[in-house]
Amino acid sequence: MEKKIILSGIQATGELTLGNYLGSLNNWVKMQEEYDCYYMIADLHTLTIRNNPEDLRKNTLKLIALYVACGLDPEKNTIFIQSHVPAHTRLSWVLNCYTYMGELNRMTQFKDKAAKHADNINSGLFTYPVLMAADILIYNADLVPVGDDQKQHLEITRDIAERFNSLYGETFKIPEPYIGKVGARIMGLQNPTSKMSKSAQDPMDKILLTDTPDDIRKKLKKAVTDSENSVRFDRENKPGVSNLMSIYGILKNKDMKEIEKEFEGKGYGLFKSVVAEAIIERLEVIQKKYNELLENPEKLKAIYEKGDKKANEKANQLLKEVYKKVGLIVEE
Repeated sequence: MEKKIILSGIQATGELTLGNYLGSLNNWVKMQEEYDCYYMIADLHTLTIRNNPEDLRKNTLKLIALYVACGLDPEKNTIFIQSHVPAHTRLSWVLNCYTYMGELNRMTQFKDKAAKHADNINSGLFTYPVLMAADILIYNADLVPVGDDQKQHLEITRDIAERFNSLYGETFKIPEPYIGKVGARIMGLQNPTSKMSKSAQDPMDKILLTDTPDDIRKKLKKAVTDSENSVRFDRENKPGVSNLMSIYGILKNKDMKEIEKEFEGKGYGLFKSVVAEAIIERLEVIQKKYNELLENPEKLKAIYEKGDKKANEKANQLLKEVYKKVGLIVEE
């Protein structure tokens, strides 16, 4: 039986956080046995903001290393660099011609990013969702792992695909969202009502996958909780404690009732300390593998070259079909 295709990716900016790992990468690892997975380094998407070119190159390789260190097997997954597959941008141009300005105007992420980068509101930022649609549709992806902040992008992808299909006949598969289980949305340590973000200005708000044990203990010690001193899951009234419980629950495969019982009457000091050690224990394994890969650039190159080759073969098949349907001359 043919496996369903999953497509996802992370932008090559900054360091990945514990939120990226528990919300995305940890789930991706679980998918690799069941699905045909395409995981890209979304380097083209990073160009909507100004990057230091050398940093972008380094971050791209670091991200590949983190993908593998977190458990993605290059033999079971297609790990590739977005800019190394020209079909993404070639399809994106075609899809731009089937996307309406009104649809792009409604995208909340454009409004948010435009507010943060008011000095650089470029057209790439505006048409970003179309490139994302091309990323997904070029592989005929069945499923796309999405958090709440990405649902709108998947919706516009589906709209564009359905519009194209209605004009030219069945061409694109209509992708469905793949929603992860508990912990798909890990929140900030200092602001537990907002998602943990690698772009957060306050370093104490996020745990990086490359943080030292001392950094992690310090950040957990200062994580926002409440005055109740009771380990109880209640997202609305106890967002800080509930977030730490979610992190601990995923790392130790425990449900919230088990955690509540484990720390009954024990207070936040001990609870934070235990959560910190659980994080350190998991990241120690990841960091060891990550550092080994960074010291072996030829191995990293072999991983992405293999993935690039497979991604190009898959993407070019569909691009050729699209070009033919819209009337472009295609060389066989």
